[in-house]
Amino acid sequence: MSSFGAETTTDEVLTDVDLSGRRFVITGASSGLGEESTRALASKGAHVTMLARSPEKNEAAAVRVRASVPEADLSFGTVDLASFASIRSCAEDLLSREKAIDVLMNNAGVMACPEGRTADGFEMQFGTNHLGHFLLTALLKPLVMAGDSPRIVNLSSAGHSASDVNLDDINFETSPYDPWESYGRAKTANALFSRGIAQRFADAGLVSNSVHPGGIVTELGRHLTDDLIKQMMDRQAARAAEEPGTDFKFKSVEAGAATQVWAAIASKPAENNGAYLADCQVGVEGGHLSATGFMSYLLDDANTERLWTVSEELTGQTFE
Repeated sequence: MSSFGAETTTDEVLTDVDLSGRRFVITGASSGLGEESTRALASKGAHVTMLARSPEKNEAAAVRVRASVPEADLSFGTVDLASFASIRSCAEDLLSREKAIDVLMNNAGVMACPEGRTADGFEMQFGTNHLGHFLLTALLKPLVMAGDSPRIVNLSSAGHSASDVNLDDINFETSPYDPWESYGRAKTANALFSRGIAQRFADAGLVSNSVHPGGIVTELGRHLTDDLIKQMMDRQAARAAEEPGTDFKFKSVEAGAATQVWAAIASKPAENNGAYLADCQVGVEGGHLSATGFMSYLLDDANTERLWTVSEELTGQTFE
């Protein structure tokens, strides 16, 4: 059991850790949790490949990282996770210039955005947060398996509690679009994806976890309207009324990124392969969602299997 908690920061997680020679790839590295993860890991000697949709924002983030870590060993890639063509181009670039990836951190995402479609016609949140990362991970898996103690970290969220996956209506074609339900579906998919990776590839030495970072003010919330914020806070208030002592508290970016960094470097990771993590702890089924708790449907093996099959069909990509 980890001795860390909700307020643990990335630097505390990395105390006395040497990451020299370790290679990380992080999506959504140009701001927020991705940028902080980049800074923290680079400060311990890791080589970090920063992936982002905007090269300009990625370069600006690198300047900020190097202001804190002058010796940061960084490289860059451009990827729009809402476009399969962009994902394939990015993966081709990385495959041409990298020999191995020790940790792939699927950090990027969109939250509670207006209804929209990806370049390939999928509902934006499921298409970006899950299908985009599923395809990227499948394409980069050969590099990951060439890594030392390979790991894949998928960013989920307590927002998964808004909805289980709905594989019969992925694009909200038979039900009205709801931004939070869509986000919940996508975040549940992220968790089931890690579970599926662990079930398939644990024997090959691959470890994957999903992570709830906590509530942090970042660019992820750029689509939040006053009404959506009220809906979120009303749910938190109702939860706190039902579960005393579970009042919602925002985290700093340094604390928010701590769990994904912990997942990337924790010792004996195979013991919790496929698990949902939060507050630098292993999640608890049915526990407090404001902390380490998660909904029981994150353990649904039938949905895990079906999601995998559907994702391969929709992306046109199988895991080799």
